Amino acid sequence: MFVKLNDRVYLNLAKITRTKIDHVEDGIRVRFYEGQDQVAKSQKFESIKEADKWLKKFLKPQK
Repeated sequence: MFVKLNDRVYLNLAKITRTKIDHVEDGIRVRFYEGQDQVAKSQKFESIKEADKWLKKFLKPQK
C-alpha cells in the first residue's frame, strides 16, 4: 500500500522493513528503510515524543 509521506514522496509500506527515530545534525527525524538501505526520512521534530506520535498516526491503517 502506498502512503503519501510529503508533497514529493510516496512510500510503499509493504517494502518498509524498519523505521528508526534518530537524532541527526539538523534535528530529530524518522527514517524509513528497505533492508539495509534508507529510502526516505520525515520532516524535523523538536522531540522524540513528537516524532513517535507522528509515526503512530502515519502508520495507522488507512480507511
